[in-house]
Amino acid sequence: MTHFRPISIVAGLALAASVLAMNAHAAEPTVAPVAPAFPAEGKIKYVARDSILEFKALAEYHEPDWVNDKFVKTGKLPPLKERLPKEPLVYKTGNMPDGIGVYGDTMRHVIGGRPEGWNYGAGQTQGWGGIDIGLSECLTRTAPLFQVEAKDTEPLPNLARSWEWSPDGHKLTMHLIEGAKWSDGVAFNADDVMFYWDDEVVDPNVSPLNGATPETFGVGTTLKKIDDYTVEWTFKDAFPRQYLFAMAYGTFCPGPSHILKPQHPKYSKNTYDQFKNAFPPEYMNMPVMGAWVPVEYRPDDIIVMRRNPYYWKVDEKGNQLPYLNELHYKLSTWADRDVQAVAGSGDISNLEQPENFVASLKRAAQPDAPSRLAFGPRLIGYNLHMNFSANGWGNPDAREQAVRELNRNLDFRKAVTMALDRKATGESLVKGPFTAIYPGGLSSGTGFYDRQSTVYYPFDLAGAKAELAKAGLKDTDGDGIVNFPTGTAGGKDVEIVLLVNNDYGTDKSLAEGVIAQMEKLGIRVILNSLTGTQRDAANYAGRFDWMVMRNHTELSSVVQNTEQLAPVGPRTSWHHRAPENGQLDLMPFEQQLVDIVDKFMTTQDNDERTKLMKQYQKVYTENVNTVGLTEYPGALIINKRFSNIPQGTPIFMFNWAEDAIIRERVFVAADKQGKYELFPQQLPGKPGDSGPIN
Repeated sequence: MTHFRPISIVAGLALAASVLAMNAHAAEPTVAPVAPAFPAEGKIKYVARDSILEFKALAEYHEPDWVNDKFVKTGKLPPLKERLPKEPLVYKTGNMPDGIGVYGDTMRHVIGGRPEGWNYGAGQTQGWGGIDIGLSECLTRTAPLFQVEAKDTEPLPNLARSWEWSPDGHKLTMHLIEGAKWSDGVAFNADDVMFYWDDEVVDPNVSPLNGATPETFGVGTTLKKIDDYTVEWTFKDAFPRQYLFAMAYGTFCPGPSHILKPQHPKYSKNTYDQFKNAFPPEYMNMPVMGAWVPVEYRPDDIIVMRRNPYYWKVDEKGNQLPYLNELHYKLSTWADRDVQAVAGSGDISNLEQPENFVASLKRAAQPDAPSRLAFGPRLIGYNLHMNFSANGWGNPDAREQAVRELNRNLDFRKAVTMALDRKATGESLVKGPFTAIYPGGLSSGTGFYDRQSTVYYPFDLAGAKAELAKAGLKDTDGDGIVNFPTGTAGGKDVEIVLLVNNDYGTDKSLAEGVIAQMEKLGIRVILNSLTGTQRDAANYAGRFDWMVMRNHTELSSVVQNTEQLAPVGPRTSWHHRAPENGQLDLMPFEQQLVDIVDKFMTTQDNDERTKLMKQYQKVYTENVNTVGLTEYPGALIINKRFSNIPQGTPIFMFNWAEDAIIRERVFVAADKQGKYELFPQQLPGKPGDSGPIN
């Protein structure tokens, strides 16, 4: 249900005050303030990219004894060597913080989401919190790259074990892993890749979960099958290496075509809705390439996933991964995830809600604390996005169109950003040296950030009102709210609807802070509070004026989802997309951003890329492309019994920590293992069957 919450307005502002505001001299823009020191930040240990993994055959392979005894010896499973590829993906021992692991135990997650179903490629969420990361494997992998120096940053191989460019850089040949199988024993090959591309990404009636579109991989890009284990990309630009990052989670993670294809409208009598919903949460044992398979779902209670007996990754001693037999996802709330992880009834949490920082730190500091807590760099940022599309995206009515015209006015955007007291905004979430003033743009925790290139308009309410007057907005009826100019939206009060994800307390708190501070400026903001899935749908459809949004990977890693840094295509920007005709009405500064991003994506010179991002940050912040709200670090909470957790793991950089810690390598020492498995010594059953099998 959609909830609109009008905020009360302080009426009767004196006319003299308005006149003073119009004549006020705005504070001069400056560089971003230095962020407060944060001694609790963990330090990352950097490694060479090629020290993490390789593909090779080993002399022998091993699996848990119970799998061999109960399933191989009884003929229920083929021998392990027949289930593995010719050359499995091998994790190198030297990159494992605690070395080769042992089998057993469970990782207990707590999540606030609820699964829609298992058709990830058709846009269904599995509930978030790492479920989809445990199920899905993608062509490349990026999350572990947080430990790789920027100069060595290129995605890790995964389903695509290697690739090479044509001499002119317009073609990329990818070689898929040979002999790998889905969790039901069916071979994985190029047909799975092509089904995802042709029938999900390219099909306009299907929307993959993370919004993958053809433009995600470059306008005009094509993909074709060469043979069962080779595909060939063709790009418009030469050597667009950034698209290798777009082939990682979650924009190129193919599903099992042998299960999905018969349900697709192209190959059946189904509608697209029927295709999307063909695999509801109750459909168990959905074939996956990931390390664990869903075997139990109890609504509003739990999702259980068991080890995949066909998983195609091993350690250097030939032990088939994962080490952990089972994953739990307790269906609760996101706030409860932190509470249970700190208490020890949950095992892992991405501590991203600053309201919980102080209490979590105090508990983790106690000697008997079951979990350890490690903060990373300031990579969690929030921006206020304004809808810049004035030529039809979302079919705006008269009021919405008038708001979009205001959004495109620099004086108006400067008024909004100057009216925000960011110090107070941060402290309203948490006291202490956690939050930092964030003007918007690149995260200060990324290697591409340059403070001197970051333009900051200081908090100055009187100056903000002067900027509002320059934009042609005056309070003509004396009720404290500025009015649209006569002839625009009927000269009514300026009312703006703010879209927010109500799944997270931080999002709602920031939205309420924006509303209160805009009231002082003379703008009435109305809250439209939706679930995350509903919020995303409204965003994709263009049905919003403003939107509070937590930053995605493009502002923290830069090299991943780079095309989302600017409207380089009709659907790449979060707040400026084209209507059905595909035409973007770019403002001059946006064209500058597009040009910079295009150059960044095509240059092979690292020094040039650094220079371009300085230019990008200056143009972005000077023109208030988005209004930065606050920025702070996150912390990984992990139960102390788990080993192989990399030092300094950020909870979100290239991807979430559930992926960055490489869960298939995580283990629990034999003397620390608990009795948490709900289905001990059982394996996934046939697709669609209920539960695991003995």
